[in-house]
Amino acid sequence: MEVKTFGVIGAGQMGNGIAQVAAMSGLQVIMNDIKEEFVQCGLQTITKKLSYNVGRGKMSAEEQDAVLGRITTSVDLKDMAKADFVLEAATENGPIKFDIFRNLDNISPKHAILATNTSSIPIGRIAAQTKRPGQVIGMHFMNPVPVMKLVEVIRGITTSDETFHLTWDLAKRFGKIPAESNDYPGFISNRILMPMINEAVYCLYHGVGTREDIDNVMKLGMNHPMGPLALADLIGLDTCLAIMGTLYEGFSDSKYRPCPLLRKYVDAGFLGRKAGRGFYEYAQGGAS
Repeated sequence: MEVKTFGVIGAGQMGNGIAQVAAMSGLQVIMNDIKEEFVQCGLQTITKKLSYNVGRGKMSAEEQDAVLGRITTSVDLKDMAKADFVLEAATENGPIKFDIFRNLDNISPKHAILATNTSSIPIGRIAAQTKRPGQVIGMHFMNPVPVMKLVEVIRGITTSDETFHLTWDLAKRFGKIPAESNDYPGFISNRILMPMINEAVYCLYHGVGTREDIDNVMKLGMNHPMGPLALADLIGLDTCLAIMGTLYEGFSDSKYRPCPLLRKYVDAGFLGRKAGRGFYEYAQGGAS
């Protein structure tokens, strides 16, 4: 099967980045969200990123116009009837994703692949919402999507070889380096990353160090480009908590128990950069 039109469900931080790289690869893209203001905000973000590339001489103004011309916005899920491949990039919430896939299964063409950008929810559980489980797969991009090279490609227990190879090749077309993961909670990336972030939060919770010292130890001592608390703010503390919850539920192992401080911050609305406050404050556009 040839993918000509690529659908993205969700125009937020991950969705608009995925729409951008898909359009830059030459595909026609339908970027969908539940409100017009959301898709327009996503389109503005893409335009800003492309304009930055033009300013740095990485692409021409004509190329920018061509990429933007390949993106159509949508607030009606029925528009996905035109897509050969649909990637869901909604919030990390099981019931929301399940509902999207049940609807997509009825709307999308019979040949269409239905993929999810989930960070941790089992692919098999998502595939079970459809009548085409062999055509459901995980395609987990990293943030920020236009910059990060990795895409985790996750097989569900019923994912067909054809679906897997098509998705693998599509990741390469997007200029990414795919890595295969089997379908376990958190897959490879977040099964390793999130417990580290959670332990950093425990260090803050127990007073082992300040937020700055915890991040500096990992940056300067372990050569990480960003400290775990700053990274959690970038990802979104609500997303971190949701992933830890999935790990804890999936393995029934206390080592995955979310730190109470992480839950406390999320309950207070301290969700990280997107909320202006997480472990750091971002009211002036930068961490403080």
